[in-house]
Amino acid sequence: MRLARSQGVVAICAMPNTRPAITTAAMADIYLRTAQNEGCLDGFYVYIGATSNQKQLREAVEAVRRNPRVVGIKLFAGKSVGDLAVVNEDEQRFVFRSLAELGYGGILAAHCEKESLARPGLWIPQNPATWNLARPPEMEIESVKDLIKFALSERFAGHLHICHASTPQTVMLVNEAKARMRISCAATPHHLGLSTDDMQTAEGVKYKVNPPIRENFMMLKLRENLRQGRIDWIETDHAPHRIEEKIYSPDKPKEAYMSGIRSLESYSAFLRRLAYDGFGEEQIERLTYSNIKNIFTKINE
Repeated sequence: MRLARSQGVVAICAMPNTRPAITTAAMADIYLRTAQNEGCLDGFYVYIGATSNQKQLREAVEAVRRNPRVVGIKLFAGKSVGDLAVVNEDEQRFVFRSLAELGYGGILAAHCEKESLARPGLWIPQNPATWNLARPPEMEIESVKDLIKFALSERFAGHLHICHASTPQTVMLVNEAKARMRISCAATPHHLGLSTDDMQTAEGVKYKVNPPIRENFMMLKLRENLRQGRIDWIETDHAPHRIEEKIYSPDKPKEAYMSGIRSLESYSAFLRRLAYDGFGEEQIERLTYSNIKNIFTKINE
């Protein structure tokens, strides 16, 4: 929270893919009580994770309804850090059906990567840009298509938010779906400001993230979508990994390289860069505050 305040960020919505994962009301309460005991509850919120268990989903819905600090439900439709993921398509559809039956009208935020399209054999740590080949853009695009389809077919009444969009195709899909459902998308400073050009040496492994940093032409198109108002807001997707978890070593096994970027540390510098590139003050305010508040009505900062 001190880091957030130093970067001008007034609220954090923490993700539930911790160990243990935050999938119960009791775990959410413990997490928030810890924040209170540390004196940083002000501006601190949390998601509760989704599984394919109907009883758990019912408890998640009740947690969102009961606790003003639980801002929504998070569905990991692809693998991120931790074990919280619902990667089977039938189970993903079941999540939407269950939430619809429970009358859930809140936020369902989604990490979108279709695991069946992953090509892990292409990942070479000494050439970090290959992470974009191991988890190609199609993983995100096809996952977004799936979730939009499931939301519509199961008559999901909540708001579907696509987290950390890394491809312009994702943004197009979301904007096309807005006529039929409540949906939004956001992008991160690293997907808007870095490309595989920044990952051409072994040191570039520090930029390994899910979904991956994309090629330069795709990053530039994503930034143009931001300029044109097709991306609803900027989110940090800050991952507080230790430095040693992100450094390349020839002796380190492939699976030991953690995905995630400490993007909050350079957030204010990124916003200054947008201003330098011609983004107006009102536009930046919408992308970093008012657009978010319009959807996340629980956030009172």
